[in-house]
Amino acid sequence: MKRAFVLGNGQSRLAINSSNLKKYGTVYACNAIYRDFLPDHLIAVDPKMVMELVQNNVQNTVPVYTNFNNRYKEIPNLNVFKPSKGWSSGPTALWLASTHGYDEVYILGFDYQGLEGNKKVNNVYSDTPNYKKSSDPATFYGNWLRQTEQVVKEFAGVKYFRVNTKGAFDPGISAPNLTNIDYSIFVNQINYTN
Repeated sequence: MKRAFVLGNGQSRLAINSSNLKKYGTVYACNAIYRDFLPDHLIAVDPKMVMELVQNNVQNTVPVYTNFNNRYKEIPNLNVFKPSKGWSSGPTALWLASTHGYDEVYILGFDYQGLEGNKKVNNVYSDTPNYKKSSDPATFYGNWLRQTEQVVKEFAGVKYFRVNTKGAFDPGISAPNLTNIDYSIFVNQINYTN
């Protein structure tokens, strides 16, 4: 069985050590996660984040994917989507993994809702360069949700598992190939160990 993990940067992702996932499948991740570990595929669509990756030579270590931007024309080893998706990094990472033919895709850190009753930013990298402050208002998640739902429905033959903490916000994506599971089920399902 071919398995992938797509990691967003919602704080629920901190429930496990993400770098250990490489033992269980291919890891697609977003933006500043490279500061903690290098996934198999890294997706960034915000130009400031892409330039941070380039300044740190990340695209010469792992495949980095982004949308077209004239600033990137002379940058070697940067994978540019043609045509550009025009989506956020997380759903773009999910789409990319889905195009690579996996049977199962586990989605982690796609929390959608902000913290404190959707009032504050929910991101592992808040208060760091190229990210909002943790005290900033939560980011509207409607686009992330719509884009995620579009991918899940487009790739109906893929089994998706959205992994989150027990009782976490359920955005209500209605698709027969998507199941919401909590971390205890996830750990058992893939035989995860630290």
